[in-house]
Amino acid sequence: MSPKVLLIDPVRMLPSLLLPLVGVLFVGGFSAHSYVWAALGVAGTVVFAIIRWATFTYEIVGDRLETKRSLISRSVRTIPLERIRGVDVSTPPLHRLLGLTVLKIDTGASGGDEEAELDGITPEEAERLKSVLLLRRAPRPEAQVPEAAVPKERVIIGVPRRWLLYGPLSGAYLLTPFALAGGAVGLVFQWGDELGLDQDAAWSAGEWVWDRPYLLVAVAVLLVAAMPFVGGLMYAVFNWDFKLKHRDGYLVAERGLINRRSVSLESARVRGYEIVDGLAERWAGVVRAWAIVTGLGDSETRGQLLPDVPRAVAYQVTAEAIGPSQAELRRHPPVARNRRLFRAVFPWAVVAVASAVGIWATGSIVWWVLLVLGLLLAGVGIPLGLDRYRSLGHGYDGVRVAVRSGSLRRSHAVIERRAVVGWRLRQTWFQRRAGVLTLIAGVGAGKGGYSAIDVSVAQGAAFPAEVTPEWLAPFLESHSTPPTA
Repeated sequence: MSPKVLLIDPVRMLPSLLLPLVGVLFVGGFSAHSYVWAALGVAGTVVFAIIRWATFTYEIVGDRLETKRSLISRSVRTIPLERIRGVDVSTPPLHRLLGLTVLKIDTGASGGDEEAELDGITPEEAERLKSVLLLRRAPRPEAQVPEAAVPKERVIIGVPRRWLLYGPLSGAYLLTPFALAGGAVGLVFQWGDELGLDQDAAWSAGEWVWDRPYLLVAVAVLLVAAMPFVGGLMYAVFNWDFKLKHRDGYLVAERGLINRRSVSLESARVRGYEIVDGLAERWAGVVRAWAIVTGLGDSETRGQLLPDVPRAVAYQVTAEAIGPSQAELRRHPPVARNRRLFRAVFPWAVVAVASAVGIWATGSIVWWVLLVLGLLLAGVGIPLGLDRYRSLGHGYDGVRVAVRSGSLRRSHAVIERRAVVGWRLRQTWFQRRAGVLTLIAGVGAGKGGYSAIDVSVAQGAAFPAEVTPEWLAPFLESHSTPPTA
């Protein structure tokens, strides 16, 4: 690693040492001895960082990457280059100041965690390693690469900054103000003793606020009002200057303002894409997109192809980057609509009926409130159930399978036919009564399976036969062959 990383490690360790250092100073009464012990603690972190830097090395040996750590015992991790599925390069703020980057290697074998991390290499070294690791072969020192053969990149889309205004519609960052408020309260309780705020003082403050409910209401209103602004700010920070590129057989997504991140997805392992929108996004005509990739860890983060962009742009970009879907989605039977309406209305209708009984029995105002809420939510359930039914659909264009479902979060998945590894028919007791079933296309990528919900029995039998006829042909032939005497 670059020796400049020694300026970063102690700084990153300070938050975990802050509490012990403050405790030492308080216990020692801020005497000279307490300052000496605190200084020794800081010096210890520096020494530890130096030891970590001096004992860690990496090397590409033949067809593998080896990382070594040797202090008291020697640890060697070997990663075959052929197993590498992705390489991410990020530049946190401290690294950017010092001209360093963090390179993470994903083999798809460790779930959401990276297989190896090289923390503290120069951007030039990161680009060199990225090219070598993604090509999955070690370069020959004597080989000279002609300038014309250097991989060139093509920008598929650069998301305009004005589209960052769509961020609050996704809802992903809307709870940020509440998270920040909760974190602040947690810090006060955690550091209370060191700051002279004992438990009795905390309880007294809580009782004082509780006796003034208008303060709680004011804080809640402020937090709710801050949701779109703070959430939109966080969304912009994470998705700033989003670019999707095609580089030497890889899709490369770059984003971030404070921590610039570059994620590479091998095009040969991309099996489709998923386009997602919520109610607010649908009303505004914007969607988000993720790639469906085999052997990809942390696909919810690493597989992102697009933040919130106009719907037409998303379909154009996914068609160019992965492939178009020309399948017309087929409607599900009317009984699927009845099931959506029943689920959206019936629970609140039960609440309304129970509230009416409570009003008749007691006349309490609480039952009147519940009755009004139950009737309102039951009324809202009608358009919601109809929208959920309109969102159902499945189709096949001869190359790609498409399934769509959901309303509050609608998902439209497009999967290559070659990615389908099996079919599963699932039918609950209520579905059997209604004569429908759920057809699940098993895929060795993404979520592992994508469901067409509440299709008819005829559709559940015909669709797999249409997509993968060779799988069912032996059974159909044996069934159609007349028995011999």
